[in-house]
Amino acid sequence: MEIQILVIGAGPAGLMAAKYAAEAGANVLLAERADRLGGQLIKQTHKFFGSKEEYAGERGIDIAAKLIDECEKNSKISIWKNAQVLGIYPDGVVTVSYQGNFCTVKPEKIIIATGAAEKTMAFANNDLPGIYGAGAVQTLMNVHGVLPAKRILMVGAGNIGVIVAYQLLQAGVDVAGVVEAGPAVGGYQVHAAKLQRHGVPIYTSHSVKAAHGSCCLEGVTICRLDKNWQTVAGSEQYIEADGLCLAVGLSPLTELLWQSGCEMKYVPELGGYVPLRDGNLRTTRNDIYVAGDVSGVEEASAAMVEGKIAGLEVAALLGCRKPDVYQALQQARGQLRALRSGPAGVKICNGLRKVVLEEVG
Repeated sequence: MEIQILVIGAGPAGLMAAKYAAEAGANVLLAERADRLGGQLIKQTHKFFGSKEEYAGERGIDIAAKLIDECEKNSKISIWKNAQVLGIYPDGVVTVSYQGNFCTVKPEKIIIATGAAEKTMAFANNDLPGIYGAGAVQTLMNVHGVLPAKRILMVGAGNIGVIVAYQLLQAGVDVAGVVEAGPAVGGYQVHAAKLQRHGVPIYTSHSVKAAHGSCCLEGVTICRLDKNWQTVAGSEQYIEADGLCLAVGLSPLTELLWQSGCEMKYVPELGGYVPLRDGNLRTTRNDIYVAGDVSGVEEASAAMVEGKIAGLEVAALLGCRKPDVYQALQQARGQLRALRSGPAGVKICNGLRKVVLEEVG
């Protein structure tokens, strides 16, 4: 099969990019380094916000199942699982480790949707067994059905932190509290309210000072922070716990973008280094597009819409225009503007102004 478009990463953005590019008539290769498709969606049991077009009211795991099914049934999409993309070169050749073999492919266009990786924190004994990233906790619970601990302290009160804390409660775990360095909860209040109704304390303006335990985690010392983010002397508090979950942000997985020569910029509002791109998500390399968290950390809903835009745009450039691609593109751009229009989108929009080379109407 001729490969017109290579989509790297089969999370929410990659699945949508492959789906819409193929529906427009393009031949797509979808490469995923894991042994299953879906990315973060396969561990998200909460219901999505937004509109019907962003699968509002549906759970991430159900959205993943729908998108995977649509991609697997589409004859214009070839799917490679356990496929690690190793490099993208100036002549357009892409090297891939697939099923134990070293392969090369030469697509006309590439959409990079590799997502993001969890950040960690520096504190004493932060390598003790029992200390996890929030994504690891979700994978254990929601994918494999394994409880990560009996009593867990959550660090981070953004959307991921408060959602995972509530999922832990639902699974029967004792949530000892949520520790947040900022002066207020950063996640949606509807999620934080669920924790508060269950009596879970939220320690704002606090951070972790040290973890304790001999062979595994036994407890955590937290401390108060002043307005300059410095530790307040004498504010230490010990909390007994055999699990510590870190939900302290994500960093875009941009290695392939760096390696391929795309121009990058550090933008803290978007999670770190991200590529410069135009309003159609095309990077400074004309054959490479981006979608999802690799271009700036946002909610999964925004990642899916970006995937749709990238898939439709690239397909249209290659002459694949069925059904009405341009009408669908205009609709998707409107969806993305709506998702970013509220107070939660201010930070993202401020970051995008630093990297978007030209706006598209």
